[in-house]
This record gives sequence, structure tokens and C-alpha cells, in this order.
Amino acid sequence: MSDAIFRLPFRYDLRLTTGMRWLRQLGMNTRASWRSFFYVLAFAVSVVVAALRPAHWRSTVRNVLARQILFTGYQATRFISVVALLVGISVVVQVQVWTAALGQKALLGPILVMVIIRELGPLLTSFIVIARSGTAMATELASMRVLGETHVLDGQGIDPFIYLILPRAVGAAISVFCLTVIFIGVSILAGFFSGLLLGANTGTPWQFFQSVFGAIRPADVFNVIAKTWLPGLLMGCICCIEGLSIRGMATEVPQAASRAVVKSIMAMFLASAFVSILTYL
Repeated sequence: MSDAIFRLPFRYDLRLTTGMRWLRQLGMNTRASWRSFFYVLAFAVSVVVAALRPAHWRSTVRNVLARQILFTGYQATRFISVVALLVGISVVVQVQVWTAALGQKALLGPILVMVIIRELGPLLTSFIVIARSGTAMATELASMRVLGETHVLDGQGIDPFIYLILPRAVGAAISVFCLTVIFIGVSILAGFFSGLLLGANTGTPWQFFQSVFGAIRPADVFNVIAKTWLPGLLMGCICCIEGLSIRGMATEVPQAASRAVVKSIMAMFLASAFVSILTYL
């Protein structure tokens, strides 16, 4: 028999080579993504372990923590309240109107708990904190890296992990939790009073708040705590990692901030989906 039957056409061989290269690149990207995921996860665990040791919370570290909470949490309260007010007017009022129109007032509390407390509150708050404070955190640390301030701290015997990363990550987690509680409270109050002005038949204030807070279950409390502390901690860790990972060029600062925001948003949605699965099981 002729050996021609064992020869592969040139085009087919080229496509096979291209396909193998594509699979190789896909595998490399997947492995890099998993390495990055486990690195951030291990970094977050290290922050939690370090935060539980009182010896790490010296006056200088507590000062950085207080300033981080002031910027990330307190100074964002007004903007979070405005967003919560708009969400309360647009979402809570509609739920009141439609449940009253359909004669299903008993569903008012469970729907608001599911929409506002479980999902919208933590997600919107985390997104705002990432956009507002995540970029600032990554830019600040990247600028310190460019100016050589991190090397100065290391030369003075100050651990950059304890002084720079620990208070920022913990402060971000505390701020996201507190801002989410404010968001939920403002949105529900704004929705109720807006419903009164628009004539939504939701009953007395006691009936409204009893319907909402009576629908809260222990799983909802776990959901709020997990969806605020976990994304906040991951956001703080990711922004610190990206800010300190540059090589020292000023042109890398905006790139580090952009990567920090993108990765923080992805981590927020992944953490939120994971907690939602645990909550609804």
C-alpha cells in the first residue's frame, strides 16, 4: 500500500497545531487563574489570622485602621444613603403597590427581605465601596511603591503587611458591613414613607415593619454578615496586592488600580453567589 494514506493534508495539520496551541493557552490561563484565586484566598486567611492577634494592633496600626474606616465608611455614608433612598423609592414602593394590588400583603415582608436585605443591599454597597475606595487604596499603595516608601518601612524594621495591609483590609470589611446596614435601613424607611405619600395601601407602620422584620430568619442574618465581611475583606486584600505588585514605574499605577477594581468586582460576585447557594440550600 502507498504511504500517501498516512500523510495528513497540510491544512489539517496546521489547524491541529493551532488548536493545540489554543488548548495550551487555555490551560495556562486556567492554571494562572486558579493560582491567583488560591493566592488571594491564602492572603485573606493570613489577614484574618493576623487580625486575631492583639500584639499586631499597636497604636500606629490602630491609627491606620481608624483613618481607613473614616475614609471608606464614614465619608461614604452620605452617598450610600442617597443611593439607598433612590432604591427605596423605586423598589420598595413598587413591591408595596403590587402586593397590595394583588391582595398578597403577606408577601411584602419576604419579598423585601429577599430583594433588599439578601441581595441588593450587600451587592450595591460592595460595588460602591470598590469603585470609591478600592481604586484609592490600590493607587495609594502603588504610589508608595513608586516613591520607595515601602522599602523605607522595611528598612526601619516595620512589617509592611502589618502596617499597610492588615488595617486596610480589616477597615474595608468593617466599612462594607456598616454601610450595608445603613443601606438596608434607609431603603426600607424611604420606601415606606414614599409609599405613604403615593397612597400605597400597606397598613400601619407597625404592620409594615412587623411584616418586614418578622420575615427575617437566621439564614438572612448569616447572609448579610457573609456578603459584607467576605467581599470587603477580599476587596481590601486584592487592592493591596495589586497596589504593591508593581515594579516601581509610575505608569503602572493606573493599571494596578484598574486590575484591582476588576478583580474585586469578580471576587464580590463569586463570594455573593457562593453565600447565596449556602443560604438557599
